Amino acid sequence: MTLWQGRFGDAGPAEELLAYTVSLPFDRRLAIDDLTGSRAHVRGLQRAGLLDEGECQLLLAALDRVEEEIRTASFTFHPGDEDIHTAIERRVTELGGHVGARLHTGRSRNDQIATAARLFTKREIVNTARRVVRLQQVLLERAELAEDVYLPGYTHLQRAQPVLLAHHLMAHGWALARDVDRLMDARRRMDVSPLGAGALAGSSLPLDPDGVADDLGFRSRFENSLDAVSDRDFVAETMFALALLGVHLSRMGEEIVLWSSEEFGFMRLDDTYATGSSMLPQKKNPDVAELARGKAGRLIGHLAGFLATLKGLPLAYNRDLQEDKEPLFDSFDQVNRGLVALAGLMATATFDSARMQRAADTQSVAAVDLAEWLVGRGMPFRQAHTAVAGLVRDSHDRRVPLAELVEAHPALGVEALVLLEPGVAVTRRTTPGGAGPGPVADQLKRYAHQLVVDAARLADA
Repeated sequence: MTLWQGRFGDAGPAEELLAYTVSLPFDRRLAIDDLTGSRAHVRGLQRAGLLDEGECQLLLAALDRVEEEIRTASFTFHPGDEDIHTAIERRVTELGGHVGARLHTGRSRNDQIATAARLFTKREIVNTARRVVRLQQVLLERAELAEDVYLPGYTHLQRAQPVLLAHHLMAHGWALARDVDRLMDARRRMDVSPLGAGALAGSSLPLDPDGVADDLGFRSRFENSLDAVSDRDFVAETMFALALLGVHLSRMGEEIVLWSSEEFGFMRLDDTYATGSSMLPQKKNPDVAELARGKAGRLIGHLAGFLATLKGLPLAYNRDLQEDKEPLFDSFDQVNRGLVALAGLMATATFDSARMQRAADTQSVAAVDLAEWLVGRGMPFRQAHTAVAGLVRDSHDRRVPLAELVEAHPALGVEALVLLEPGVAVTRRTTPGGAGPGPVADQLKRYAHQLVVDAARLADA
């Protein structure tokens, strides 16, 4: 029997209706959070004088028994269980008799699911952020080991300037740091308890929403009951943070795909984080990186789809909001798996420093250093840019080494040839935050400190 059967006739709901509306197959994942909310609700009912001490203890014991059954997979779900809330209340009533029937006093599934979803999301955001920090730590470890290894930095996927490998790795790390901050910022805004809002308008019973919010560890309780039961901003915001995190993982994945190709040859994947071909014996495929790239579209789709669901809903609760859980759960699952897999891949991969440095030592990559050398001797930058660009063009068109043209140029000459020597250009990046040895050494310290700060913040969350 459904929780709302009293309003309807004896025939009961059509099987097709139940098959279409049932959410138990996916919202059972919220069981522990629903039980947590139910315990706080029961204690609040006792404080309000709606339950005596014995009734409160009986209900809490029944809820504990249900949790044990769920954790041990001995809980029996019934065909009439529409959702996890229904299943838990049914079982509590079986265990507690008429006292069990008091569990739902002053509560609606509307504020119940909003509470469970917030509890789940608050917890899982922290778990995801910790996995992000672990990937950042791997990037730090690889950056520290890279020492003075350098490679071409790219714009438009064309070689632009040489950068230290550590600088490149930390570029991804800083983007991930913003993801941690974004996740925790979203968590701060969702830290509001909806319990006590009822179906939409609160209750005539002397409930204790403030005490329940404190009991559940929320920073505050809702200010408006209509908003409390209809608000899914926290779901959309979480999915945005996860989608953008997925985009950052996708960018890492794309570079891994490129770098591990024979054409680049900058990286070799460990056998434990690569796959083979069912037909081609020589293949070693970067499937982890490709899936990190591919799943970003899935995450973006979840976000876009859910925003479309929200955009036309009138206040307050509508069944459309049931569509929040599957994309939210899947977003967490896909991002978490990607973070762990990419951390393993990056921790075990091997960088071909010689090949990286050969690619970065092409003389044309030092072109901007030639231009800046001229600027340092008084030439306006635009004029210097034109002069060096002409030399690079002549070198390509006439197939003459750039060094010969530099040596022959009246404003450059033999003194400027040192700029074209292998490994020199990368040492000339001296500005704060730049890609040269001095700024990168400072950046390593700042990046390591940021990880310590974030790890401490997450430990306290």
